[in-house]
Amino acid sequence: MFWDKISSLYDLFENVYNHKVYTGTGKAVAEYIEPSDSVLECACGTGAITLCIAPECKRLVATDFSSGMLRQAAKKCGKFDNVIFRRADITNIKCKDARFDKAVAGNVIHLLPEPEKALAELERVVKPGGKIIIPTYINMSQKSAGLAVKFIELLGADFKKQFDLETYKSFFEDMGYKDVEYRVVEGRMPCAVAVITTTGLWYNKRK
Repeated sequence: MFWDKISSLYDLFENVYNHKVYTGTGKAVAEYIEPSDSVLECACGTGAITLCIAPECKRLVATDFSSGMLRQAAKKCGKFDNVIFRRADITNIKCKDARFDKAVAGNVIHLLPEPEKALAELERVVKPGGKIIIPTYINMSQKSAGLAVKFIELLGADFKKQFDLETYKSFFEDMGYKDVEYRVVEGRMPCAVAVITTTGLWYNKRK
């Protein structure tokens, strides 16, 4: 798997190329986390966001599909006793409905062939009134950002979508999410953070 192969070098690449955003995104996400929260993190990667939200919540289940990424994250966040690391598929999360107060899915939506399945699963596992927090790198028409994407694709990454801020907003609107909060972590390759407050409509659809 591509992400297993690059897991030991991923932090180096991010910190050299996009350090301000790489570290700033976790801090931005952590602002939405409360001390009583039980949090699910999907696609935790090497733990850049995990490192920021773990001190802010009661319990964190950090997941990734890549075993290599999970090993790096566990090393980085070993000092936290409230974090559990699990291998998981964001489109088929093995847990009960309404299990978490918050869910975080960082820089994964643009890699998925069927992102609607991931959003449905995140909505399923978060309590009504909870939050789904989705940070994703955006291009903002910067040539340097486009070159970075091309470089990672050459290494073997498979990007299904690329966004600027407006197309990112349109993506969620097309999925039926109208009242989404957005903020942008500025830098060489910016990151747009989408925050969805769950309404419980998913549960009503099942009845």
